[in-house]
Amino acid sequence: MRYLLLALPLLLGATPAPKLIPGQFALDRNPDGNTIVFEDAHGLVVVDTGRHKEHQAAILDYAKARGKPIVAIVNTHWHLDHSGGNQELRAAFPQARLYTSNAVAGALDGFLARSLERGKARLADPKVSDADKAETRLGVDAIEDRRDMLPDVVVAGTTRLPLGKRALTLHLAPHAATEGDTWLYDPATRILVAGDLVVLPAPFFDTACAKGWRKALDALAEVPFAQLYPGHGPMLSRAQFMTYKLGFDHLIDCAAGPSPKQACIDGWKQDVAPLLSAHNDGQAAQELLDYYLDNVLRKPEQQKAFCGMG
Repeated sequence: MRYLLLALPLLLGATPAPKLIPGQFALDRNPDGNTIVFEDAHGLVVVDTGRHKEHQAAILDYAKARGKPIVAIVNTHWHLDHSGGNQELRAAFPQARLYTSNAVAGALDGFLARSLERGKARLADPKVSDADKAETRLGVDAIEDRRDMLPDVVVAGTTRLPLGKRALTLHLAPHAATEGDTWLYDPATRILVAGDLVVLPAPFFDTACAKGWRKALDALAEVPFAQLYPGHGPMLSRAQFMTYKLGFDHLIDCAAGPSPKQACIDGWKQDVAPLLSAHNDGQAAQELLDYYLDNVLRKPEQQKAFCGMG
């Protein structure tokens, strides 16, 4: 028995825990999503690449420290705070294959094309500060680089991503936070990477179908994960995820009903209070949901379009 107990840590340590490279979220600056790095003896799988150069530098520094190449990149979705660093990582590791939903193709010809027009106008506007132009240029450069936005492997359903002697499984959530969100589960470590299907201090509804997002969270709840990495914010336990899911369900129900907007916002903050930090999260949730309730959740035509019915 003693020898078995001594061997147990070795067995548990055979599968390295993934590395979290935390994103940042501030109301006065475009965010970076969380990056999660899985590895085996021969290479790294990077899930989401951030927006800013310093975030990508942190990913590349980690690869250098581990002495391993990046062999695959997974974008959970096409928002630039999760995909804007693809080019920088593939410049260093050109053989890295990109796995993501094909929703990015429609976004490049629609939402992102409009963003590109606005971005170029800002770059040409002498009234825009140099700092704001530098921020805008990151988005313009990423959108213009279609090759590093479009997938080498399209995630259209459950997709196997080999990693040494095991495999990560990629799954598609249609019409959720975007037209097609990719989430990842690693059975070896029981870790789930949710992208922006789970995000704090409040869900980002910019391109979201509330009904489909709710179905996606139902699907996540069926997975026997122990820990979950959200698109923004700290790692969650299974119990913490269920707190988030309950708050999300209540928020969507409230948005669909006659309750005053502030009641819906206050309900969200109360439901997920254990998950919010004391520093500014309440204010951020207030400002985000104040906008989303008016401009997305309570706009029937907007919801029809985002849910693929428009």
